[in-house]
Amino acid sequence: MTFKQIFPIFLFVFLTFSITAQEIYVAPAGSDSNEGTKKLPLKTISAAQKMAVALLESGRETEVIVWLDGGTYTIAEPLEFTPLNSERQDLRLVFKAQKGESPVISGGAEINGWIKNEDGLWEASLPDALKGMDNFRELFISGTRAIRARFPNEGFLHVKKAGEDRRTNFFFEKEDFPIPANLEGLELVFLHDWSISRIEVKEIDATNSQLFTVDSIGAKAPAFFAIDNWEPNPRYFLENAPEFLDADYEWIFLKGQQKFLLKLPESINPSDLNLVVPISEGLISIIGKEDQQVKNIHFEGIVFQFSKWGIPQKGYCGVQACHFDPRPSTKGWAVVPAAISSVWAENVSFTRCSFKNLGGSGIWFGTGSKNCKVIDSELVDISGNGIMIGEGQDRIVNGEPWWKSAPHQVASGNTIENCTITQVGAQFYGAMGIWAGLTAETSIKKNHLFSFPYTGISVGWMWSPVPTPARQNTIEGNHIHDIMNILSDGGGIYMLGLQPGSKILYNRIHDVEVNAGKAESNGMFLDEGITDVLVEGNLVYSIAKSPLRFHRATVNTVKENYFFCTDGNPPIRYNTTKEEDIQKVDNKVFSEGEPNYQKELKKQITRWEKKSIKPGGR
Repeated sequence: MTFKQIFPIFLFVFLTFSITAQEIYVAPAGSDSNEGTKKLPLKTISAAQKMAVALLESGRETEVIVWLDGGTYTIAEPLEFTPLNSERQDLRLVFKAQKGESPVISGGAEINGWIKNEDGLWEASLPDALKGMDNFRELFISGTRAIRARFPNEGFLHVKKAGEDRRTNFFFEKEDFPIPANLEGLELVFLHDWSISRIEVKEIDATNSQLFTVDSIGAKAPAFFAIDNWEPNPRYFLENAPEFLDADYEWIFLKGQQKFLLKLPESINPSDLNLVVPISEGLISIIGKEDQQVKNIHFEGIVFQFSKWGIPQKGYCGVQACHFDPRPSTKGWAVVPAAISSVWAENVSFTRCSFKNLGGSGIWFGTGSKNCKVIDSELVDISGNGIMIGEGQDRIVNGEPWWKSAPHQVASGNTIENCTITQVGAQFYGAMGIWAGLTAETSIKKNHLFSFPYTGISVGWMWSPVPTPARQNTIEGNHIHDIMNILSDGGGIYMLGLQPGSKILYNRIHDVEVNAGKAESNGMFLDEGITDVLVEGNLVYSIAKSPLRFHRATVNTVKENYFFCTDGNPPIRYNTTKEEDIQKVDNKVFSEGEPNYQKELKKQITRWEKKSIKPGGR
């Protein structure tokens, strides 16, 4: 019998025996022909989801808990949640790890059958089940991201001179890099101040030392995304050619031959490793409607691992915060999608969960998402943004931008609390640990964010003081450090646009690098349009430039902060901002070299640690 034939029998059993009606059990060793009891568990989460939905829609149950045993649940496409066929608003669906277990929802496929070739490299053909897929951008070796073969192996090359159009080509120093015999799949990774481009190489003129790409390097708009508008000799590297495969744990995928090449240390055999490529484009997709939200879905203690995203055909050309120029479309900016996404969702939560090895962004509470939460969780090794809340400006409703014609659609009341977020921006360096666009009443509290190529937390998405639905967002008690490691013109906290009643409170920010871009990076950077924001009680130190910077801001309050300044840098930098508009109250400023600098810094760190509940995830 098929699952469709026997499913009504399962449902009858669950509705008849109320003692088990609220619980469904799933285990990798189970079977979808089982009843879903603890002794006879189902095998797949999708089967459990169907059973749970039927139970809730029957009207007999108000809550169903799906218990997941330990092990891996592999999916090839996202698990999709849509509104229940019920008028009740209190129905709850919970997916929960069994006690002591860490079930994994995986969108990856293992690559086996590795053979060593005459060049000392390991080869593996694409499994039959994956035939037709050719855009493999990531390979994970026992849970660690492997490096797609690049040149140079570390650091960057530098543009010698931009080409005539300043957009599609540039000159390089002769013999800067080995010129690949086959340019198919060769990718240029080009650094702008606060974003990057990843775009295929069309031609390399070895005689004139000139490189051409398949389209514009950098976003086509704004106009300042020209090759030579950034660093004097912008940084770049090249990726994905056999000639670059010269370091251990580097790999490439050869499209034409449908096989992987991998370099490993002599003592390592791939049969002893777990080699996985992401194949599912997302893991969880929650899709409601404005008049029918998806409500009350909760995930507890689950690991979400391996998710795929392939860049557009003509390249990824970033604008800011993993928003990019969606070629060939001209319909505004797009954004790197997330493994976990929701629109028109209410009261959705992830508690004590882990998100790792993801090819796009991590989590996105999008349009109309309300009162959704990520609590006590960790996000590690994410290609794009860690967590996204809300949206940008471009969506159109009734012929106008949504924030003008339908401001009630704003994502509101969402919370990120006590999470650990690290190693975001693994592919797309302009990523944020937490990005909140045009949002309202968002709470970002007591999180630990570190080891980023760019900014820690970003809230706002309007480069002017024009009113939008953004308001009353709070960034409180977060520990942010070791950021701005590659790009520039950002900070531990970045805030943008008019969002009255918003607050930056009691955060600890330190170890913010200085970079080669045109603009400096700061502990906190409050950008264009910022008005009526309270900056209070923050501890900021070990910042290469000023602890706080305003740019085209208006009236704001800076109160009772502790700013520890490096030599020659003021506590607050004012760019096109009237200093008298910034109300400063009882701030404590210490300059490097003062006799009590280190003593006071140590005192304030201790005070912050005692005052704060130590932030961090599961």
